[in-house]
Amino acid sequence: MVDTEEQYHGKIVVGVDGSEASIEALRQARRLGEALDAEVVAVAFWEYPQTYMSYVSTAFEGFEERAGEILKEAVDKAFDSDLPASVTPRLRFGAVRPSLLDASKTALMIVVGRRGHGGFGGMLLGSVSSALVAHAHCPVLVVHSSET
Repeated sequence: MVDTEEQYHGKIVVGVDGSEASIEALRQARRLGEALDAEVVAVAFWEYPQTYMSYVSTAFEGFEERAGEILKEAVDKAFDSDLPASVTPRLRFGAVRPSLLDASKTALMIVVGRRGHGGFGGMLLGSVSSALVAHAHCPVLVVHSSET
């Protein structure tokens, strides 16, 4: 299913990858959502690994399921297994950066962790948060975890 911009209209969108920073981003987004009377969409993205042969993507299995597990684990950890009514988890197929940039066209705000899984140790911001800060169409909050 492809997201439409309307699905995020007026909502706080949180990019979730299971990192401690993204879990803290979920907590902060909920606090902001309560203060602004806005819904929060906790979204995790998945895609097939990039290969030199595009037709082999059907040979890969389990990526969607694992992303769904990571999303559920992150939401459970952020809210002690008590999902607030104002928070909706969503699992989407697609690349994180362009998907969140598209969501920013109608979202009230985008919230992401400072660096999730897969960054270089010396970077102050990850590639996704850097791209959002530079190119998003709405305010962006980059959250640090207590570990970073």
